[in-house]
Amino acid sequence: MESLKECRLCPIYLCNFLFVVVCWQSTLAGDCPADGRTWVPFRQRCYHFVHGEEDVAKSYTIDAAKNLCSGYGTPTTICELLSVQSAEENNFITKYSPQVWKGNIHVWLGMYYDSDDEDFKWQDETGLSFNNWGNNSSESELIPMDTCVAMHSSTGEWMKVSCVENPENGVVCETAESKKDGKLAPSPLLSALVILSVIGIVGISAVFWFLHQKHRHGTVLTSFEYHPPFRSPTSDEACLVETDDMT
Repeated sequence: MESLKECRLCPIYLCNFLFVVVCWQSTLAGDCPADGRTWVPFRQRCYHFVHGEEDVAKSYTIDAAKNLCSGYGTPTTICELLSVQSAEENNFITKYSPQVWKGNIHVWLGMYYDSDDEDFKWQDETGLSFNNWGNNSSESELIPMDTCVAMHSSTGEWMKVSCVENPENGVVCETAESKKDGKLAPSPLLSALVILSVIGIVGISAVFWFLHQKHRHGTVLTSFEYHPPFRSPTSDEACLVETDDMT
């Protein structure tokens, strides 16, 4: 009965482990909008590179670009003009741009100059955690209030341009990946917590198994018996066996 009970414990621990893993995988599943447009996924974000008619890029003012992207949003998702938070994301934009536009394109960034703080901010009011200013965009120069920022599609460098006088060609809209039921995909912090939970369940299961073995046998090592391998008898031992049989 004890051995039968012990055999039942391991499948229970294994089922708990698999259950958490399956739940974790299901929470990580995300999708880009299925609205007939081409959305490119990158690190739990989705990007739509706005095409021009017949491969000719169309010029957009900064306000027209913002309105265009916000129109791609849904009741459960927010779509905004491109904001770049890392060097990897910046490189992703420059590598994918040639698949959409021919030649050198200036891509609008969803950024504005806050004259009160005398610094650039993204349209969600957050500061810049990453920047890639070009040689012709010194941060120390005097910046007018109507200054916006565009990215060069080939070099990835940022440049300061006029929000009023400079319509640009490249528009990239950005939104978060969403689940099929409309809920936003989980953050990396949630994923890390799920992984730690899986590790914790495995560790606790191992401790319970160890304590169960120790309680049953006094020590875990005594539960394993040593069985020497089969050995053929020597010639002398075989003779003794035959003599015993004859007697």
